[in-house]
Amino acid sequence: MEHLSHKEKITIMIAIIAAMFFAAVNQTIVGNALPKIISDLGGLDYYSWVFTIYMLTSAITTILVGKLSDIYGRKPFIIIGIIIFSIGAFLAGTSMNIFQLIIYRGIQGFGAGMIMSTAFTAVGDLFAPRERGKWQGAMSAVFGISSVFGPTLGGYIVDNLEWKWVFWVFLPLGIVALVLIWKLFPSTVKKAGEKVDYLGSVFLSAAITTALLAFSWAGTKYDWDSVQILSLFGALVLSLIIFVFVERKAVSPILPLDLFKNSIFTISNIIGFVIGVSMFGGVMYVPYFIQGVLGYSATHSSFLTMSMTLGLVFASALGGQIISKTGKYKMQAIIGLFISAIGLYLLSTMTVETSQYLLVFYLTLVGFGIGIGMTVFTLTVQNAVDQKLLGVATASSQLFRSVGGTVGVAIMGTLLNSRMQDKMASMSQTGDTNQMAASPELAGKLESLQNPQLLLDHEKLDGLKNTLPQEAIPFFDNVIHNLQDSLSYALSGVFIFVTITMAVAILLTFFIKEVPLRSAKDQPSVKKENTIKTGKLQSNEN
Repeated sequence: MEHLSHKEKITIMIAIIAAMFFAAVNQTIVGNALPKIISDLGGLDYYSWVFTIYMLTSAITTILVGKLSDIYGRKPFIIIGIIIFSIGAFLAGTSMNIFQLIIYRGIQGFGAGMIMSTAFTAVGDLFAPRERGKWQGAMSAVFGISSVFGPTLGGYIVDNLEWKWVFWVFLPLGIVALVLIWKLFPSTVKKAGEKVDYLGSVFLSAAITTALLAFSWAGTKYDWDSVQILSLFGALVLSLIIFVFVERKAVSPILPLDLFKNSIFTISNIIGFVIGVSMFGGVMYVPYFIQGVLGYSATHSSFLTMSMTLGLVFASALGGQIISKTGKYKMQAIIGLFISAIGLYLLSTMTVETSQYLLVFYLTLVGFGIGIGMTVFTLTVQNAVDQKLLGVATASSQLFRSVGGTVGVAIMGTLLNSRMQDKMASMSQTGDTNQMAASPELAGKLESLQNPQLLLDHEKLDGLKNTLPQEAIPFFDNVIHNLQDSLSYALSGVFIFVTITMAVAILLTFFIKEVPLRSAKDQPSVKKENTIKTGKLQSNEN
């Protein structure tokens, strides 16, 4: 589609961005609203499944649709994705219990996977490699904007309207996006001789499912060495072995294994995985520090973390423009990841005395660095493969990053709990704690005070404090201070870990071969390198 006029491309991109924003904001709007929804529907024990099922279905759909869109074109899948997502959103608003909500969120996930997979790939269809940077930066900014706008609107809706409007408020935007895609997006003819790899799809889906469930539940719902988690990891290994065997025999594999012989493709995806571990895992625990250690409310926390999002939005747009103008990307990636690593390290130095203004500065560094650096790696993957494999390559990039985030959250959850227990065990030997245990007024409440989760529930904490006699308040304040110190110590270890993983991503970036980006004025070379041709990998000089 590179032959289309500039005006036609811009119009199509407006339609794609509308579809992406529709999916992204519907995902982020649920976060602040879910506690209220759960209080109405019940089923707190199944709370995490509202997120887990969405992640599972979207991850599976992303990689499967990536290959299918290479065969049938992008348009059918982005249209079907919008329709499925809209149906899921409408049904979610009609949920009568938690199980219905989980099912309908799973339907939304299927639609979201189709939209996201085809949207990012469409940029590669429309624009030459050198021009893709600014548009992928703009699309990354859409996620940033939705993560600022969505939670705020979700909180407002549940406070002032019925919670079902969280799912329904953007349905008109979905209809607009559907009409725009239907009218403006070019149709393509199915590639002759291509067959759908059903068997490979089954075992790849099984591998993704078992991996995400294992890392989602490990250290939280079940111990890492439990029968359940070990069984899931065993199923993961078996699924991968069978998948590799099937793909070697497949005529048109769902994920061509020859792609991994391409060093640019492989290293870029490994970096995406590592960035996922660092970014998604680390960022998730920043609100723990703001609310648990510094003692701010959830609303105040969202305003502070907004600084990171705004930094990411600005840097994504800026980084994309720089790539499009210079045609260079490797040094930009290194600089961006280095800036984010500095920000993550500074987060590890925070204590109870850290000011919110200093925290905002640290978060801005993290967001700006990720925005500058992360955009690069979808571009390197797309630039490393032949046009006919653009969909599956782009989808693989999104999948590796998503799985990395899941793995990161699991590892850091275990690290947080371990360091928290160690710190609290060492503090339990202090005279103050023993004196507190001996106090008749506090003896019955001591056990509840040892729960770090109490720091995140400020209303419960204040209520508990108000029930104590005046002479017991100093003991109470001391225990809370110890809990804050313990949580700060545990989070410091988490942020050190994500700093190290980001450093690994920086080192890996040095090994990426920088291939000059072709502009629209250049003609694609007849002989491509670093691409798959006739089943063999060669190097790409685009």
